[in-house]
Amino acid sequence: MLSSCCRSALRLSASSQLAVQTLRASSCRHLDTAAGARGSYSSKGSRRAAAAAGLVIAAAAAAGAAGQASICEAPQKQDSDLPTIRRADVQQHKTKETGIWVIRGDGVYDITEFIASHPGGASKIMMAAGGNLEPFWRLYAQHEKQEAHDILAGLRIGTLPAEDVVVHKVSAADDPFGKDPERHPALIVNSAKPYNAEPPPDLLIDAGFTTPNEIHYKRNHLPVPEIDPETYRLQVEVEGKQCVRLSLEDLKMKFPHYRVAATIQCAGNRREEMMAVKPVRGLSWGLGAISTTEWTGVRLRDVLAYAGFDLNEDGPLQHVQFEGLDRDMTQAYGGSIPVHKAVDPHGDVLLAFEMNGEPLPRDHGFPVRVVVPGVVGARSVKWLGKIIASTGESQNHWQQKDYKGFSPSVDWDTVDFSTAPAIQELPVVSAICAPTAHALVSAHEDTIPVRGYAWSGGGRGIVRVDVTADGGATWHTAQLAPPEGQPLHRAWAWTLWEAEVPVPEGARGKEGAKLEIACKATDASYNTQPELAAPIWNLRGVLTNHWHRVPLVVSDEE
Repeated sequence: MLSSCCRSALRLSASSQLAVQTLRASSCRHLDTAAGARGSYSSKGSRRAAAAAGLVIAAAAAAGAAGQASICEAPQKQDSDLPTIRRADVQQHKTKETGIWVIRGDGVYDITEFIASHPGGASKIMMAAGGNLEPFWRLYAQHEKQEAHDILAGLRIGTLPAEDVVVHKVSAADDPFGKDPERHPALIVNSAKPYNAEPPPDLLIDAGFTTPNEIHYKRNHLPVPEIDPETYRLQVEVEGKQCVRLSLEDLKMKFPHYRVAATIQCAGNRREEMMAVKPVRGLSWGLGAISTTEWTGVRLRDVLAYAGFDLNEDGPLQHVQFEGLDRDMTQAYGGSIPVHKAVDPHGDVLLAFEMNGEPLPRDHGFPVRVVVPGVVGARSVKWLGKIIASTGESQNHWQQKDYKGFSPSVDWDTVDFSTAPAIQELPVVSAICAPTAHALVSAHEDTIPVRGYAWSGGGRGIVRVDVTADGGATWHTAQLAPPEGQPLHRAWAWTLWEAEVPVPEGARGKEGAKLEIACKATDASYNTQPELAAPIWNLRGVLTNHWHRVPLVVSDEE
């Protein structure tokens, strides 16, 4: 049995205790009261060096990753301490009343009490109730983390006899991610299945204003679907109107084309810094879960009008929902935005089919995706299959049970997702891309050249970036790159910046001296980044926008 030393104590459900007592009566094996694990998976520490060596850190996709489990000092049971449980007995335990048991390999596990805290929700894990967990387990990469194995081990209550064990042989055809596209080897991989990766900071900034398609960060919640552009149909529904179906050719021929330069940022960008405060659930993103692209497509407002939406009426339809063609066993990925953003002629929401002048790559939503400028990347749904103008917002898991912010005092035992609105516009953020962490600063130089990006949601342009090398005692204003023709309050794309920052007196010319540079940005509404991560910490690790800090070392090397 895998180690279960990292778990919190949790008693068996009453129904399972009764069942085990019955089994004990007919078994010569002794069973101690089983301890369960009500914990969570964690992504820990920096993985920059590991990424360079090709090490993949698996993290959450559809369900999200979770926090570190507490250590239990109770002695651990061996497999030989557990009773033999027949498959037929497991099949009788599939409801809360009977206790919910599952099988993986030769192990029998009571997941009754764990279901409520399952990061992916109850519906997914209940599919395995009374049967084999394996076919569902391998769909999500976070299950391959040691923490996930530890949690499951802590829920083990018995062992199947050899004749009841079913060996699941996994072939390439069984792998839902087996047909994913190839990716650029320079990307730092946060999760292999589903694939989530970001470019190294220096490569991101060296690329300039527009990020090349190959190194644009990739955020997938599910396997990348294969879609035939010839048979592709987009379904557009306006409540109370007839449904319209549009082919890719229809979109390209029936509506005017527009180009919009827009930055898309994941809600979890820079999450690894928030993880340094205390564990959170989510992929351990560095500062590269952000990229800028020139998108080509048609305006969402034009397509909605074609489907019967009255652009001039302030009626009951207050939301526009999007549903992708990427699916798991229970639902497709989806989300929604307020209708005022969807139909605003200055909101520039696109149904995009080109990315930097080329057809959308598969990882980025081929053949059609939504691009919602100024809004969290989670709402720019890829592989778009359906649009619905509706009275209510999307009830999709990723709209209702994810991508929301909470107080630092809220934890996974007290969180109520219904109390917080879904993230839409993102706060102002900036980051230093060069030099990178722990880079060497020449002892013979008086200044440090610093480069980075700054961006704010809602189209709020960047008016200033300040950089410090002495903890904020003095600040140096960075030079901002030209705004690429974007109005100050319709600035959908990031602002690149650079600065020459003096080396502090205490570190200048001193071999081995350590220093830290930091940056903060101010947007057109004079919103400024907070200094520290702790006051904005939240259990999902989203909306990270405190000062970005980079440690450096003075070296006498030329």
